[in-house]
Amino acid sequence: MSELRQPEADLQAPVQAQGPVEAQVFGAAGEEAASPSSSSSPVAPSFSAYAESLPQEALTVLMADLVAFLLLKYRTKEPICKAEMLNMVLGDHRDHFPLVFSQACECMQLVFGVDVKEVDPRECTYVLVPTLGLTCDAVLSDGQSMPKAGLLVMVLGLIALYGDRAPEEEIWEALSVMGVYAGREHCIYGEPRELLTKVWVQEGYLEYRQVPHCDPARYEFLWGPRAYAEASKWQVLEYLLRASGWDLRSFPSLSAEGVSNQEEGA
Repeated sequence: MSELRQPEADLQAPVQAQGPVEAQVFGAAGEEAASPSSSSSPVAPSFSAYAESLPQEALTVLMADLVAFLLLKYRTKEPICKAEMLNMVLGDHRDHFPLVFSQACECMQLVFGVDVKEVDPRECTYVLVPTLGLTCDAVLSDGQSMPKAGLLVMVLGLIALYGDRAPEEEIWEALSVMGVYAGREHCIYGEPRELLTKVWVQEGYLEYRQVPHCDPARYEFLWGPRAYAEASKWQVLEYLLRASGWDLRSFPSLSAEGVSNQEEGA
């Protein structure tokens, strides 16, 4: 499994272990941008000129404020424009918008599983959509729930990397790098064990079953029917590898499968 563990290390950046939601956002901002070239996130040019004139802590606070604003728009299913972000969030720091916006988009994508897509370049208008079209966050009615598609994509990707069935202990070991532990409340994802073994199983995204002929009992995760209906293994792996900064060409078997999938679709 050594070659399968290689991507996991690069997928650890977005989420830190503890603290309020703001702390999770701050942690994501402190890391290097994993994949600013991701097709679903707007990309700004070099930010060195912007970063020099404002302390990193201040930039992180601005990014966290912008993420909170984007989450509000995601819950209300409203588009958002650059002028609104400048007026409502950036204020006197509008010159730092390219850097703050890029970091906020990366955090939304990797932590929450929400892509920020530009729909009107002239008006700089954007919409917020679930990663890969997954509908697990379709209803966030209480105003407090956080989008969790980012974690779901991570788990689905890990299952695919482990050959379509992943031992439970391997999943928790990988997620622990992100500060996600079974039985420990997480400020974004809630209680992860319940989420993975009950909620997403009931929703059809995952299967959680006992491995036969094992003593003591062991369990494994597989993709559920709803995951197959809403995404493909190729889409999930491609998304994860690009988001974590890996070159897809480093995984020839995955590239070959992607071509095969495209040919079958045609």
